[in-house]
Parts: sequence; C-alpha cells; structure tokens
Amino acid sequence: MAVPARIRNQAAVAAFLVAAGCGGGPPPADWQLNAVQALQAYERNYLSGDSKAADIEFGIARRELARTGRPELVARAELRRCAVRAAALEFDDCPGFEKLRADAGKDELAYADYLRGKGTHAVGEDPLSRLVSYAVQLRKGDVAPAQMAQAVDLASAQGWRRPLLAWLGVQMKRAEAAGERDAAERIRRRIELVSGQN
Repeated sequence: MAVPARIRNQAAVAAFLVAAGCGGGPPPADWQLNAVQALQAYERNYLSGDSKAADIEFGIARRELARTGRPELVARAELRRCAVRAAALEFDDCPGFEKLRADAGKDELAYADYLRGKGTHAVGEDPLSRLVSYAVQLRKGDVAPAQMAQAVDLASAQGWRRPLLAWLGVQMKRAEAAGERDAAERIRRRIELVSGQN
C-alpha cells in the first residue's frame, strides 16, 4: 500500500491537517497549527531520545485533534506515533490506533497492517519513511546486513540518537553472532560514544 504523504512526511502531515479544516479559504484554525507543531516536536524529541518531552508533545497534538471530534484525524496521529517508534525499533501493536480502528480509513488500516509486518507500501524518499521501511523488514526477519548499515548511516546523518542506538545494537548482535569480533568492538565503541559513556 502506498502510504499517504500525510502520514509519511512531516510537511505533508502539516499540509493535510491544515487542508482538513480550511480547504484553501480562511487561515488555519488554532487546533490545526497547534497539532502540527506538537506532532513535529514529538518526532524531534522522540528521535533524539527525550521520551518525557515527546510524550508531552504528543499529548498536546492528540488533545488538539480530539477537539474536532474527528476520530480519523486522531487515528492518523496515532499511526504517525507508531511509525516514529518503529523507526527506533520499538514495536507494539499501536494500541492508540487500535482504539480508533473502527473509524479509520482504508489507507490508515493498510498502513497499520504494514507496520505490523503485513503487506507492502511504496517507501518515500524522506529519511523517516526509509528508516521505518528498514524497521518493518527487520520485524519480518527480512533485513540484510547492508540494510542494517544503511539504517545506521541514515539515523546517524539525521542525528537521531534513539534509532541510531537501536540499529547499532542490532548491528552489534549480528557481528557477534557472525564471530566478527573487531567489527563488534568498533560498534560497541560507537554505542558508548552515542550514549555518552565515552
């Protein structure tokens, strides 16, 4: 399934939420701007490793969207949250979305299944979409060492501490299992550097 850009990309999330209420007419409502800003702050904080700040921002976004009484908007935000968590290899069954499943559209349902490792979708060019695709492949047990390295490089290039540590951990376990001691030790030193132990 091709993930709608509104789920896949920060700017598109903003554009979708703004368009959801104004249709190109009057300026966006406060709830729209607040929700977009909070979702973007959630992503930044979560990916950098600040869970407390991320949770606060997501709570703000969810409250702003819930003000509309439109469960499909809240469902999209919950899916976005799950995708961001998946990028850092923190998988769950998206409980926030599941509570809203009955009111979700077919694109959202398909994307929720994709995050669980079922089905396919077109991967976007943005870093988060690519990282999520690697995570889904890992969840399905179908990720190659070269893809692990690409995920590490992608997280590193973005400065995303949480996913970088997660993917380095996966890489280190693979190197240890393959008996590649020097590679495992290099990765261990890198983990220590990123986590502030060195």
